[in-house]
Amino acid sequence: MDNISGLQILGYAASILIATSLLMRSIVRLRLFNLAGSATMSLYGLLIGAYPVAVLNLLTTTINLVQLARLQRRREIFRTIEISPDSPYLEHFLSVQAADIASFFPRFQADRAVSENGRLVALVLRDLMPAGVLIGSIRCETLEVELDYVMPQFRDLKVGRFLFRDEAAFFRSRGVREIVSFADTEKHAQYLKRIGFTRADDGTYLLVV
Repeated sequence: MDNISGLQILGYAASILIATSLLMRSIVRLRLFNLAGSATMSLYGLLIGAYPVAVLNLLTTTINLVQLARLQRRREIFRTIEISPDSPYLEHFLSVQAADIASFFPRFQADRAVSENGRLVALVLRDLMPAGVLIGSIRCETLEVELDYVMPQFRDLKVGRFLFRDEAAFFRSRGVREIVSFADTEKHAQYLKRIGFTRADDGTYLLVV
């Protein structure tokens, strides 16, 4: 192990990238990591004279580039649907995703009284698939977000950007003029900033719609 060469490190790095790509839930991230890994492995194969390895990974690199280009050109259909707070589907959704939801929204209470006035619950569909759920309470003209959860395989910001940038009319039709959200994790705070929220003095994040 004391005599590991630069070429061996390159080979190990390529292998790690390829293996890591298989852990990605997002197809875009899978393609990006696999692209980096296959390109690195192709270079490694050339440098050590293993031409079959180089050619195979060069083909894989090309396939990843083509598929990424297709994903960029693909037109997806998004839609926001308001549902009842006591919907059986919502109850099932929150139950199945409870552990993941708790990691991002530790203060969220799924069993909060559904009869509360001003309750807003909405599903975001992505190509007819439930991709995320928004739960909050409307007070005056402010929507206080309790849950803004996106399924792991859809976490490429498209759902959030659609909901909070393109769906302003959805909120305005319900009397909402501003949206307030909390960020219990740094990762969620970065997400809010990237989709247009600004941090207020009290630590909350605000978006005017």
